[in-house]
Amino acid sequence: MAQAMELYEKKILRDEEFPVQLFRNMIRRKGRYFDLHWHEHIELHYVVSGRTTIKLEQEEMTAQKGDLVVVNSNILHEGFCDGTPMEALVVIFDMVDFSRELADKNMIFQPLIQGDPEIIRIMRNIYDEYISQEIGYRLVCKGYLLQLVAYLMRNYALEMLDRGDSMRRQKKLERLNIVYQYIESNYSDPITNRELADLIHVSEGRFSHIFKESAGMAPLQYINGIRLKKAMNLLKCGKYTATEVADAVGFSDYNHFGRLFRRAFGCTPIEVRENSRIV
Repeated sequence: MAQAMELYEKKILRDEEFPVQLFRNMIRRKGRYFDLHWHEHIELHYVVSGRTTIKLEQEEMTAQKGDLVVVNSNILHEGFCDGTPMEALVVIFDMVDFSRELADKNMIFQPLIQGDPEIIRIMRNIYDEYISQEIGYRLVCKGYLLQLVAYLMRNYALEMLDRGDSMRRQKKLERLNIVYQYIESNYSDPITNRELADLIHVSEGRFSHIFKESAGMAPLQYINGIRLKKAMNLLKCGKYTATEVADAVGFSDYNHFGRLFRRAFGCTPIEVRENSRIV
């Protein structure tokens, strides 16, 4: 049985003096470069060069140099590169580690901020400090992040969620996580919407609405996406025929599998297998 896919990503930031995850994404290849997931932390993507697309639930945010994508708490998100070389600085933190007062407000920020000179100034300073890593750089970065949080609060706050709204959003994601795990473990078998709806005790119609609202696609489209990724991995190992792979990942109709595969990857299953055997 396949390992369960945890869409919930638990962030543990142990450094009390600098409770921040800070890193660079440098992407050259076209495609998804981080998978769909969610967490309670705020996640910032500042585009240093090139462009990227961050999908926040159903909405795609395309950002280029100087833009900032804000992933608010408890939002499903994933990242894509269109093939243009891209570099982004990623900052992940929990608001409560900066200010309990601000954290209690459950603020929702504008998700895409384009070309704001003040944000560019702050993020470039954080980037330069992170690259140089001179003594005390974390303290300096924390100071700039405090400036950024205050600036976002004053200029890009869209709404404040009450505690009930915030808990409901988190509960919805926790319920759907059960569905995603079930799909990951059972993708090779026939899976119906009714079966998935029963997992979270809602009607089939309600389930379809909730799923599409969060994933941005219908359940079957998502399931087929999982099957196609598994198929690609099996084909690359070169041990199985394309027909065997189609059957192993849950496609009973090989022609349908072939059409979906070519649409997703721009090549046929046989081409992937043959190229893998040559290597």
